Amino acid sequence: MLFYYPMTNHSILEQYAPLFMPQTVAVVGASTKGNALPNVFIRRIREFGFEGAIYPIHPSAAEIDGLPAYRTLADTPLPVDYAYIAVSAAQIPGMLSAAAGHVRYAQVISSGFGEVDEGKDLEQQLAAAARAGGMRLLGPNCLGIYTPRGKVTFTEIGPREVGPVGIASQSGGLGTDIIRRGMGRGLKFSGLITVGNCADLGPSDMLEFYLADPQTQVIGFYIETAKHGRRLFEILRAANARKPVVMLKGGRTRQGLAAAASHTGSLAGDERAWTALSRQTGCVLVDTLDEFIDALLIFQTLTPRSRQPTQRVVLFGNGGGASVLATDYFARLGLDVTPFGALTLDALAALKLPPGTSITNPVDCPVGTLQQEDGRVAERILDVIYEHGNPDALVMHLNLSAFIGRTKNEVLDNLVQAALRVQEHHPGKAHFVLVLRSDGELTLEERKREFRDKAVALGIPVYDEMSNAGHALAALQQHERFVHTRR
Repeated sequence: MLFYYPMTNHSILEQYAPLFMPQTVAVVGASTKGNALPNVFIRRIREFGFEGAIYPIHPSAAEIDGLPAYRTLADTPLPVDYAYIAVSAAQIPGMLSAAAGHVRYAQVISSGFGEVDEGKDLEQQLAAAARAGGMRLLGPNCLGIYTPRGKVTFTEIGPREVGPVGIASQSGGLGTDIIRRGMGRGLKFSGLITVGNCADLGPSDMLEFYLADPQTQVIGFYIETAKHGRRLFEILRAANARKPVVMLKGGRTRQGLAAAASHTGSLAGDERAWTALSRQTGCVLVDTLDEFIDALLIFQTLTPRSRQPTQRVVLFGNGGGASVLATDYFARLGLDVTPFGALTLDALAALKLPPGTSITNPVDCPVGTLQQEDGRVAERILDVIYEHGNPDALVMHLNLSAFIGRTKNEVLDNLVQAALRVQEHHPGKAHFVLVLRSDGELTLEERKREFRDKAVALGIPVYDEMSNAGHALAALQQHERFVHTRR
């Protein structure tokens, strides 16, 4: 049986510093013509603000992209923290062996290894060569790293701000989607590592780092397989959900398993094993990329409350039909949207809101009601709900098409500011989530993006639909309940 013996946080952080904050980067495969993928990588990290030394590796060129070039990885003036390698697969094992302790981390973007039958032996040779060369290996068949703190990126678009979300992805393409789509939803990353075929480093290693890393507050994984599944389980169990872990698992069905095998040469395992892993360790297992990003966002912006796991939810906003559908949807997710008791109803009735306002839960307010006092009426309504309704979470949902062009611009801002003030009056009493619904009209979408950015900056998770908010709250509930049972 494999037992997990944890390293100290200090030693883990020290071990991975050259990967997440490299001072020297070598690039293998750049062309003198400047049009190869490694040339693009050089330009991207320069544009991203990388200030360390960049060493192009080329067998004959004296200079590439205005930088002095070197014949081998062993020839660079300083040891290489991170080597980006994109040449034919057959060349790479010998290249790594010859590095002679001069490289700390090598990332191989090249394919043709264990994801195809004829490359399996070559992948074993690659891993052995990395060990012989004294380095750790990312990949092969992966796009690389995105680390705002180290100012290195494989993707063209990504936030420069260092955030709390740490990601490991077995797919480079999906890793790019997570960065780009996550950025649009307000995610800020401590790092994203693609691991590809996992010939050496894999999800367990990245999990160990992110758990030790004080910058990372929530961890996300896209996994097709874990070659050392027992180690992954042991690390998660030892962590006891001290940080939320969200897992998007590929290859959970028979057809998905076949797709994963052709993608990274992975054997994905039985879905029941991953469900058991989630149940026994508290990691949150999700089904889609949207659910993955939704869950990461709620953990980025809200602090889990394990003493009182989320159960009772109040819906407040405009759009009665949307509220009814959401009530059903939330109930299926294990979240309760139940009518208020007499005390809360009497307190809300005392506000004498305009006709057409429903004061039971869901609280449905026509735009005319929410326009009162330029939106500040929401503060009085929410104050009553927080004082007497005892919600664990409150979801404010606004159909933007009913506001834009029909109300003053400050109404929407005042609605959110009202919610923030109420939370200050009732600290820690309920999670607050905002849903901004839109019909897709371009002007409306632009306003929505602006409003989302403001809200997320204030610590409010923003979702496109009630279903997105529901899945995110269900993920939060699962984490809170697990921690609650371990208290």
